Amino acid sequence: MTHTTATSSSLSSRRRQVLQLGVAGAAMGVLGAPALLHAQAGPKIRIGYWPIAAGLPFYAAIELGYFKEAGLDVEPLKFAGAQQVMEAVLSGRADGTANGTGSANIAIGEIAQPGTFKIFCSNPSNVKNVLDEVIVPVASPAKVMADLKGKRVASGPGIQNVTLAKTILERGGAVGATVVELPIGQHVAALAAGQVDGAYTLEPTGTIGRMNGTTKVLEAGVIAKYVLGDPVAPWFGGSASLSSDFIKKNPDAAKKFVAAYGKGVAYVRSKSVEARQYLKGYTPIEGALTAEVPLAAYTMYNEFTPADVAHFQKFFDLFSEKGIFSSRLMVDTMLYKG
Repeated sequence: MTHTTATSSSLSSRRRQVLQLGVAGAAMGVLGAPALLHAQAGPKIRIGYWPIAAGLPFYAAIELGYFKEAGLDVEPLKFAGAQQVMEAVLSGRADGTANGTGSANIAIGEIAQPGTFKIFCSNPSNVKNVLDEVIVPVASPAKVMADLKGKRVASGPGIQNVTLAKTILERGGAVGATVVELPIGQHVAALAAGQVDGAYTLEPTGTIGRMNGTTKVLEAGVIAKYVLGDPVAPWFGGSASLSSDFIKKNPDAAKKFVAAYGKGVAYVRSKSVEARQYLKGYTPIEGALTAEVPLAAYTMYNEFTPADVAHFQKFFDLFSEKGIFSSRLMVDTMLYKG
């Protein structure tokens, strides 16, 4: 009898605990816990990035909590080069790319596995919004691109950087120049040490060299000028993308991610001075350099004009002409449609 009473008493106690938990759960619901639970239950979104200034909207969106506010669990993955970022998406180790990842690198992945990449934001640059430039040692007598004839010129690693370096040197009259692949972070030191005579590089390299007194910019916005034929044309050299597989499996999370990323873009556009602080930790840019480095522009998937798509296509077509792409790739098929 005593045993039965104890058992029913125990069951009654458990019921009370369950009911109390239920009430607590309901209270948490009122206080906004579902967003927290949703963030924990949703997919982890792994985004590969290359540590350059162009990735700023992504860095800002993480640091300002835009992804968390949307109930998303976003994991930034740092890679040494744009090619590795693309390969991580192809192999399923990443779900997308941040701005700054070479558009041609993404395109090579798209050709290898058609339908994989959807570009939702690109970072155009030109002579006004500088990302690309050719730099030389501060004491170099070079005044124009043609002065690099027969010289050793560094470029960043990967097929996009090398192809573009060769093209601008050729079209700028620097015949016989030799392109040497070097990590972008080593360009300034290599120039200072006399290992190379020039470098086709990306910001913040030019700003770093100028501020430490070792290099100077020979010419900026070189892709717009020599590849697109207009110094102010938008060169969509880097892009943020999501894999089609991720979009298909997680349509709601994908929409929320793109929207939160778009908030990062809007923040960088409207508060470029304040936004610069978020370069620290994601790139080698810190201290006085954060105020000096030029920022790229950004174009979201729903902001592309027909002229933008035509310039983007002209850039891709260079790689088809050079035989880097095995077939002509149409930019429009790769743009995220929302």
